[in-house]
Amino acid sequence: MNNELIKVTVQNDQQLVSARDLYKGLELKGRFSRWVDNNFNFFTKNEDFYKCTASTVVGNGAKRELEDYVLTIPMAKQLAMMARTEKSKLYREYFLDLERKWNDPQNVVQRAMDILHSENLQLKLENKSLNRQLEESNKKASYLDVILGTTDAMVTTQIAMDYGYSAIKFNKLLHQLGIQRKVNGQWILYKAYMGKKYTTTKLRTYTDKHGKDHAKPLTAWTQKGRRLIYDILKENNVLPLIEREDIA
Repeated sequence: MNNELIKVTVQNDQQLVSARDLYKGLELKGRFSRWVDNNFNFFTKNEDFYKCTASTVVGNGAKRELEDYVLTIPMAKQLAMMARTEKSKLYREYFLDLERKWNDPQNVVQRAMDILHSENLQLKLENKSLNRQLEESNKKASYLDVILGTTDAMVTTQIAMDYGYSAIKFNKLLHQLGIQRKVNGQWILYKAYMGKKYTTTKLRTYTDKHGKDHAKPLTAWTQKGRRLIYDILKENNVLPLIEREDIA
């Protein structure tokens, strides 16, 4: 039998047909729900049949959801025999033919190979996804390792280089993000971040053109402060160079 008498789908290595399609094909009388109530109690739910929904187009062109079931071929074959309509024998023979072809050794081997191939493809996709996640995780950890591995306080110029910024632009960025403000020529933290050991002060000594020594205070970021910068910048889609995908 080459012509498809009823639509057959395959799920989880099982051939399945729609109960409504079978009901219609057998040309049964009465309500579909009554046929289900009178016959499905002979079978096991979620083993011989599974509840689902179907859709039909009503008079105004809209779609209406209908209760339906997908049936295994053995159940569909038995229902066809129980129906005793003019089409019963035709459907029974059709399902018998489906079973013979399905259980043919060559087809069994081919399905097993198809399943193995599908599982291998899925495994490759999962491994590829896992590798990407691991690479991303390692990237993120690498910069945090730099932060956590260096206990010395660092001035903004040094941190700015990690992000590909100049110190001037980086300080302005931290200002725009509400982290610091400038007072008397020195960048200091806003009140929300003060007193939390995010920064310390370093003195930069220099000699002017007249040979006089001077000391200028500079804000330096502690390990904890550098982590704060990293987290806030990351929330605003600003990443260090070693975490940026556009830079090899």
